[in-house]
Amino acid sequence: MGNRVREGSGETRPRTELAWEDLGTPGARRAVVGSGAAQSAGDLETAPPPVRDPLPTRVSGLPPLPAGYEEVLGAGLPAIEGEGISADARAAIDGHVRLLLAWNEAVNLSGIRAPEAIAREHVLDSLTALPLLRRAGIAEFVDLGSGGGYPGLPLAVALPARRALLVESIGKKARFLAAAVAALGLADRVAVAGTRAESIAADPRHRGHWQAVVSRAVADLTELSELALPLLRGGGVLVAWKRRPLDEELSRAARAVRQLGGRVVACEAVALPGLEDHVLAVVEKVAATPPEFPRDPAARRRRPL
Repeated sequence: MGNRVREGSGETRPRTELAWEDLGTPGARRAVVGSGAAQSAGDLETAPPPVRDPLPTRVSGLPPLPAGYEEVLGAGLPAIEGEGISADARAAIDGHVRLLLAWNEAVNLSGIRAPEAIAREHVLDSLTALPLLRRAGIAEFVDLGSGGGYPGLPLAVALPARRALLVESIGKKARFLAAAVAALGLADRVAVAGTRAESIAADPRHRGHWQAVVSRAVADLTELSELALPLLRGGGVLVAWKRRPLDEELSRAARAVRQLGGRVVACEAVALPGLEDHVLAVVEKVAATPPEFPRDPAARRRRPL
C-alpha cells in the first residue's frame, strides 16, 4: 500500500511521485539498437547513479524548524490536545518532521515540503484523531499505508501508545520509517512492516488482535474496511481520514462494512483552520470478519463488495 490518492474518494493526503531510485538504474541505455534479438550484458551501458550524502539517521545536527512551523502548530494544538501533549512527545513530533525534511531533499517521501504546510496538513491533521482515540481507550493500533509516518508516528507518541505498527509497502518509505523510529527512540513500542496490508491481515499474530486501525489517503471506505477489519478485535475501531462530501462514499460502503463484520458509528468533523472539510469516519468491529477477507487486489478489482 502506498499513499496515492484516488480522485473523488475523500482522502486527505497528497500524491507522491516516483523518485529516480524507483525508475530502475539511472542513465541506463542500449548501446545497440537491433531487431529485438537477445542482447549480451556488454550491450547495455550503465551510467553510475548520482552520488549523494548519506541520509541522516539522527535528529541531532539537523536544521531547526522555522518559526512558521512553530506558529502553525502552536495555533492548532490547543484545539485538539484534550489532555495535552507532553514535552517529550512534542520533541519527538518535531524530530520526525526534521528527519522528513532532510530525507525529502533526496528521496521523495511527501509532496508537501514547506514546514508550515507539514505542520498543518500532516502533524495537526494526524492529531485530530487524538481525542477520539483517547476517549476509546486506544493504546495499540496499526497505521495502514503509513507513508512518511502520518498519522501513525504523531499518534504513537502523543497518546502515548503501548504498541503501534506502521505498515508501508513502498520500500523507500518503509526505510525512512525504520530510521525515524530508531532515531526517535521508539523501537521498543513502534514497529515497521515493509509489506502489504493483505499480508499483515493474514498473519495470525495480527489478525483479530488490534484495538484500532488508522489510515490516511489509502483507499475508499469499502476497500479500506476490507483491509482493516480483519485486523481488529471485537469492539475495535477503524478511523479513516476523509474529506467532505462523504455521503456517497458512506452509502457505497454500508453493505460491504456489514459483510465484513463492521458498522459505521460516527463521522467526526475537524474544526481546525485550513482543515474544515476534513472528517474522521469511524467503523466499529461488531462481528467476526469472514476468513476469505481481505482478498488480493486483483480479486477486489474484479468483484468489488
